[in-house]
Amino acid sequence: MRLIAALFTALFCASLCASSALAQDGASWPSQPVRMVVPFPAGGPADIVARMVGERLSQAWGQGVIIENKPGANTAIAAAQVAKAPANGYTLLVVMDVTMVLNPLTSKTMSYDPIRDFDPISLLAKNTSLLTVHVDGPKTLAELIAKGRANPGKLNFGAGIITTRLAAELFNKETGIVAQYVPFQGSPPTVQALLSKSVDYIVDGQAASLPLIQAGMFRALAKTNEGPVPALPELRSLAVEAGAPALDDVSTWIGVVAPAGTPRAIIDKVQGEIARAYGDPALADRVFKAGINPVSNTPEAFAQFIQSESHRWGKVVKDSGIELN
Repeated sequence: MRLIAALFTALFCASLCASSALAQDGASWPSQPVRMVVPFPAGGPADIVARMVGERLSQAWGQGVIIENKPGANTAIAAAQVAKAPANGYTLLVVMDVTMVLNPLTSKTMSYDPIRDFDPISLLAKNTSLLTVHVDGPKTLAELIAKGRANPGKLNFGAGIITTRLAAELFNKETGIVAQYVPFQGSPPTVQALLSKSVDYIVDGQAASLPLIQAGMFRALAKTNEGPVPALPELRSLAVEAGAPALDDVSTWIGVVAPAGTPRAIIDKVQGEIARAYGDPALADRVFKAGINPVSNTPEAFAQFIQSESHRWGKVVKDSGIELN
């Protein structure tokens, strides 16, 4: 009996080791649906690109990629949850600059550590945001600036993440506008507030507002960098339009990470499939037409990018004197 028990134990351990080896080399992964957590409501840029990419990953792997929207606390609620998930590749997190860079720079307390808790996989997009008003609002950026200066404290502006709020705060500071900030959780409620005229202007990504601009309900007054906006080829940057060099490049980006300790083979498998998906002109065109600039890179390049962004934004936050709470 002891021999049989010892043999059974040995076989069981061998089975476990074999399973572990398969997981480590990624050969058997994924064998079940993969959850991709998006820290914003449905309909925003991060959600749109996650769904488009997730659909391709699902087709490639023969397993479902489930998009789970978990907004709140400037992406910190979702980040803290995924940070505690098993590092087996079955839970991924769609992140933005706010998650990996700006929360650590502007928050006094953190429920997660972006460097310690996550392994970078790839960028998914770099975005050019827009400063937008209702069609009944100012016709030019100069009109908005003049209105803001003439009515200190009476205008309201909205933003759904720290990056776009920082862009709006810098715009106000550089142009002498005193306006009230109205916070939102992501793009859809920000856009809805402008549609209902609850706010006078917003800074937000293209994806949610571009259809309303094209429908003649919104008017884009400027973009946050010199990135292309094919649907609005004549639109100029905030820096040029407002004559404020400090507004030269205030853009957002989206990426995907995994809980720290996820086997490198799985990281590489996800990144490789994202790169292959973007290599399809049809998908890249779909993403681009949604107002999102598709970008992928290696885990090492993504880690270096996060580090450079931390340095850049740290300087912006310090030099601007703006306090974000």
